[in-house]
Amino acid sequence: MPCGILDQGVSAFGKANHLVKIDCATETFVTEPMPRGAHFWIFNSNKKHALVDSAYADRHRECHEALAQLQTDHPQANNLSQITEAQLLGSKSKLDDLLYLRAAHIVGENARVRAVESALLNEDLKAVGATLNASHESSRVNFENSTEELDTLVELLKLQPNVYGARLTGGGFGGAVMALTDADFGQAHADLIAAAFEAKHGLQPSIFHTRAGDGAKLL
Repeated sequence: MPCGILDQGVSAFGKANHLVKIDCATETFVTEPMPRGAHFWIFNSNKKHALVDSAYADRHRECHEALAQLQTDHPQANNLSQITEAQLLGSKSKLDDLLYLRAAHIVGENARVRAVESALLNEDLKAVGATLNASHESSRVNFENSTEELDTLVELLKLQPNVYGARLTGGGFGGAVMALTDADFGQAHADLIAAAFEAKHGLQPSIFHTRAGDGAKLL
């Protein structure tokens, strides 16, 4: 499987009460402080997260194909992270429809990382949450790596007033959803979401309340 560096990087460079920002093109890692009062909840759908058996490798190939088509207009771009949203839109006619969607997700995700970085500087968790919601919608529509179960969890979480935003985690195709909440979101809220999810899908999600911690170290 053509695996990325997210899991390994965060495990190594994690810092308490910080997010890790990764530049995959240069493989550099920096930490950004989280505003006070931010909490993370993980809702594991318990739908098998099988990247090797999924279309993950197809998405990897499609992104490379999209880049090759974009390089007709932008030969200086070595990867999709070096393509702006304006450039992508301007070159839309050069891309196959499916490849445009794949590139739109990647280019959009890079823009959303920058938007989150700006929102964190202003301690604007509502803006961070809105960006997380937009990220999941792009996964659902453009990258098509979400599932019905993940979409249900995100929609249930978005109905909660104490949830800033939610999105699938990792490569998608099953697995878990991460929610960014305020301090008032509690186990009772999580249990309501779990019950509604189980009623619809017949799966009992696993729930974890967590916060950003330090990375791995020798003991």
